Amino acid sequence: MNSTETVISAQGLTKVFKDFWGRPKARAVSGIDFEVKRGEVFGLLGPNGSGKSTTVKMLLGLLYPSKGRISVFGHSPRHVQTKSRLGYLPEESYLYRYLNSEETVDFFGSLFHIESKERRERAEQLIQMVGLENAKRRHVGEFSKGMQRRIGLAQALINDPDLVILDEPTSGLDPIGCREIKDLILTLAERGKTVILSSHLLSDVEDVCDRAMILYGGKVQAIGTMKELLSNRNATRITSPALSRETMDKVLTLIREDTKSQEVHVDNPTENLESLFLNIVEQAQQRESETSGATSGHRVADYLRGDTSQNKSDRVLDHLTRNEDSTLTQIANTQSKPATIKEDKLADLSKTETDPAPTLKVTPKKGEDLDKANDKLSGLLGE
Repeated sequence: MNSTETVISAQGLTKVFKDFWGRPKARAVSGIDFEVKRGEVFGLLGPNGSGKSTTVKMLLGLLYPSKGRISVFGHSPRHVQTKSRLGYLPEESYLYRYLNSEETVDFFGSLFHIESKERRERAEQLIQMVGLENAKRRHVGEFSKGMQRRIGLAQALINDPDLVILDEPTSGLDPIGCREIKDLILTLAERGKTVILSSHLLSDVEDVCDRAMILYGGKVQAIGTMKELLSNRNATRITSPALSRETMDKVLTLIREDTKSQEVHVDNPTENLESLFLNIVEQAQQRESETSGATSGHRVADYLRGDTSQNKSDRVLDHLTRNEDSTLTQIANTQSKPATIKEDKLADLSKTETDPAPTLKVTPKKGEDLDKANDKLSGLLGE
C-alpha cells in the first residue's frame, strides 16, 4: 500500500569514522541519497563493509552523520517521539538470557509505557504469531538461533511501530519459518507500515521488496523497483501453453529470420527452490504421508518434558490401595463378618470385658511347647 507520504529522506548522507587524533580513518557512507514512502518495503543490499549497518544506525539515531541530512517522519532520528514509532530487529538478538519469552516481550513493552493489560495481550498474540507458544516459559538463553530470531521479531513489534527495520530477519530459520516472516512483512506493508529489510539472502529481498538500493564502498550503485533492477533489456521471454513440435519449429523459424540470429533458446519455465519445497511439504501434509524424518506439530513425550508427577502420584495411590486391601483382609479374617475400617475403629472404642479376645495364631519356637506359648500369649493380653 504505497503512498506519497515520505517516511525516510536522506540527502548527501555521509559518515566518516575518525581515530583518536581526529584523523579520518574510514569513510563508511559517502554521499548517498534515497527516499522511502509509507507502506513500502525497501531493500538495503550490499556486501560486507558496504555501509548497510552504518546507514541503519544513522536511521536509528545511534550514529550522527558527518555530513548531509537524514529525517524520519519529518524529524531527526534522535527525536524521542520518533523513536517510539520505530521497531528494530538487529542482526544479533541481544536478549536477557534468564527471562522467558513472555517476560522478554513484556519488558520491551514496558519501555514504551504500554499498560500492563495491553502488554500481556500483545505479548500473547506475538508469541503465538512467531510460533513460540509452547516455549514461552523457557529462558531465552536456552533458545536456538532460529528461536532467538523469532522472539527478537516479537519484541521489535510490541509497540506496533510505523517503521520496522529488520536486519537479517530470516537468519537461522527453516524454510517454513522464512516464508512466515516474509508473509508477515507483506502483511505489515498492507497495513501501511514501512519496512526496511537488510539481508544477504537476495531471494528474500526479491520476494517482498518493492524497491531496493545496492551499496558498495559506501556509495549507491543501483536503486529502483525490483522490476527495473531485474529486467534484462537485451532479451525477450515469451510464455505460452505447451506447443506442438510443428508449431515450435514455425515459431523458431520466424524468430531466427527476424533477429538474424541462431542463438534462440527454448526451455520450460521454472519456479524457485523455496516454492518447490513449500509445495511438496504442503502436498505431503494433505496426503498425511508417513516419514521417518522430522515432523512438526506433535506433542513431546512425557518423559522428555519431565511431566512425571502424575505417574508418581498414581504409584503412591496404588501402594496405599494395596495396603488398605491388605488391612481389610486381615480384619475380615479376625471377625465373624466383614467390617470396614471405620466400623473396626468403633468396635475397638466400644469393646467391653465380655468381648471375646481376638484369636491369634503363634507358631511355637523350637524347644517350646504349645502350653508355654499360650501362657505367654495370655500374659501379653492381660488375662
